Amino acid sequence: MIDALIGFGVIFALALLRVPLAFAMGAVGYVGLGLLRGWEASAASAAQVVYDTGFAYTLSVVPLFILMGNFVARAGLANELFRAAYTFIGHVRGGLAHATILACAGFGAICGSSIATAATMSKVAYPSMQKHGYAGYLSTGVIAAGGTLGIMIPPSTIMVIYGIVTETNIGKLFAAGVIPGLLCALMMMAGVSWVTWRDPTAGPAAERSTWSERWRALRDIWGVALLVVVVLGGIYGGFFTATEGAGIGASGAFFFAWFRGSLTWKILYEVLVESARTTAMLFTILIAATIFSSFVNFTTMPGDLKDWILHLGLSPLMVVGAMMLIYVLLGTIMEELSMVLLTIPVFFPIVTGLGFDPVWFGVLIVLVVQIGLISPPVGMNLFVLNALLKGMSLKEIFRGVWLFVAMLVVALFLCLEFQGLSLWLPGFMD
Repeated sequence: MIDALIGFGVIFALALLRVPLAFAMGAVGYVGLGLLRGWEASAASAAQVVYDTGFAYTLSVVPLFILMGNFVARAGLANELFRAAYTFIGHVRGGLAHATILACAGFGAICGSSIATAATMSKVAYPSMQKHGYAGYLSTGVIAAGGTLGIMIPPSTIMVIYGIVTETNIGKLFAAGVIPGLLCALMMMAGVSWVTWRDPTAGPAAERSTWSERWRALRDIWGVALLVVVVLGGIYGGFFTATEGAGIGASGAFFFAWFRGSLTWKILYEVLVESARTTAMLFTILIAATIFSSFVNFTTMPGDLKDWILHLGLSPLMVVGAMMLIYVLLGTIMEELSMVLLTIPVFFPIVTGLGFDPVWFGVLIVLVVQIGLISPPVGMNLFVLNALLKGMSLKEIFRGVWLFVAMLVVALFLCLEFQGLSLWLPGFMD
């Protein structure tokens, strides 16, 4: 166990020296395995990991969902989602903020990326809220928090990676994320209502839309509805696998962008390059984390830690709750995907050993990643908004996001306490 603890300590030391976590995990895993098993065995193991990851058919779902999200963003479907939500609830106090959350949920159902959702909605929703006099902290808080719905409401790249690493059914993970995703959206909308109740000037009501405008706006989102029904309905219904669904979704998003005239050769090149860069980043982290996992699994740490926890006499739910607290704290100082892949080799065997469903634990993992994405000082969504919204200070963005961090923590507690929120829908897939 001491070997693994030293490895974790070295990784955190390298992180403090600003070494990227992917390189830190890979280097520590390689050196650690070399010291324990020999350098030839370590090199062979690392080479096998690189080969298996690069040629794994199941991992092709990652670039395909990323490509789908990028095509959707270019097709302008986010604008239509926001307009549809705006026509129905824009006239109530805080209505534009509520509409932003609903649009983020809809966009998340066809994107799968938190950063892409936040970046897209900052261009779609922020100008409208600014025009109607919304407080800057509420506008940025809503967009940053709403963006995290992109990784809970399926499809989700985090769920795909978790499913592959832990060998958990990806279709069931997608089904498990639906109710918690809607719960998170409702909790965020409750936060908006609380802010505008305390300070009505923070989110004034916009003009009321006519019913003809509402029906017209609904007709405009048929493309979103069709993609969601075909991709997710096909996966849940067993008509095709998650990988095949991702391919169909990426193709559908491509044709939507093409038919709408928003896909020039230049934009197509940009989409492909952006998708390739994002995929390369994710695969680099995944390969490094797998190398480090091989080192941790070769030590006695997972078994020793499990035995130690069992001897403490804590209830199984208290153990998982303690893990979630560790994740929330780590999320304030670490990049979220690296954090998850760094800790899964240690925590996952304990959770399954205690008899918990890996699908339920996967939903909890996504929730703590959501919290980490908007937790100062290193929440990724916060820096995305700071880069895109000129004139908006990071201090103001930090100010607006704390309430939504609290709302997501409440959602995490509810999903921890009531496992049925996550497991009810996957139960129909057995």
